[in-house]
Amino acid sequence: MVEVFKTNISKQKQSNQIIVKLNQTFPKYKINFDLEDCDNILRVENTIGEIDNKVIIELITEDGFYIEPLKD
Repeated sequence: MVEVFKTNISKQKQSNQIIVKLNQTFPKYKINFDLEDCDNILRVENTIGEIDNKVIIELITEDGFYIEPLKD
């Protein structure tokens, strides 16, 4: 399963910190940012099941960032 999120994370350092944080909680997820995209895309992939959107959103918003799932 793949989920894509719009964020306001625009700096490489910020995205690296978020990836480390998410990898600590979800070590089996593949996580990356596309900061070249106007929506500063966060892409999360889990090859073995569902993705816990709620926890991802909570972890990012507790660091003061904006995040919302993009619709298909």
